[in-house]
Amino acid sequence: LAIGTGAAQSIASQTSEIPVLITAVTDPVDAGLVQSSEAPGTNVTGTNDLAPLDQQAQIIADLFPDVKQVGILYCSAEVNQAEHIAAYLDDLNIKHKDFSFSDSNDLQAVTNNCVSECDVIYVPTDNVVSSNQSIIDAVARPAGVPIICGEESQCTGCGLASLSIDFYDIGYRAGEQAYDILVNGKNPAEMPVEDPQSLTRIYNPQIASDLGITLGDDYQAIEQ
Repeated sequence: LAIGTGAAQSIASQTSEIPVLITAVTDPVDAGLVQSSEAPGTNVTGTNDLAPLDQQAQIIADLFPDVKQVGILYCSAEVNQAEHIAAYLDDLNIKHKDFSFSDSNDLQAVTNNCVSECDVIYVPTDNVVSSNQSIIDAVARPAGVPIICGEESQCTGCGLASLSIDFYDIGYRAGEQAYDILVNGKNPAEMPVEDPQSLTRIYNPQIASDLGITLGDDYQAIEQ
């Protein structure tokens, strides 16, 4: 079982025969692990951590109907969902601008630029963002700029709200796929890489309070 793109690429490069189950890989096609998500065509299958980006874009539209510009903040060295969320924001006629950083060293400066130009920030599922949430929060929260996140761990550290996937769920499902291969004789090349199935609207109550934002009963508070 390979967790994350880097681990999956490393393991898959060492064998074309032994089945490799991936989980929390955002885009296995772009990562060169499978030919397509529907029909992998290789010894690799599993689950991705692709968030429901159309619904996350809709959250921005619902919570902030008067938004002037959304800043999409992401690490350019990561395989993430920045490009995809932009297309959904376009569908909703929401103006947006990319703010990319190469590593944590320039994250604070880029975040400062982002909050100076945007009234809402979106951060995709991104490992570098997740590891440096405190830097983003230290800039965005004092500036009163809310952040919509790709998943729950980011929302815990710096975000107002998210329609979050369940990482336990996608890992468990990958384990079930491994059982199908090892016990039931299924061929990973013919098993689709599956999307997350468990989705929950969540919010950070402390950040909501600090920003003076009230969310509806359909949002579940994160335990702090």
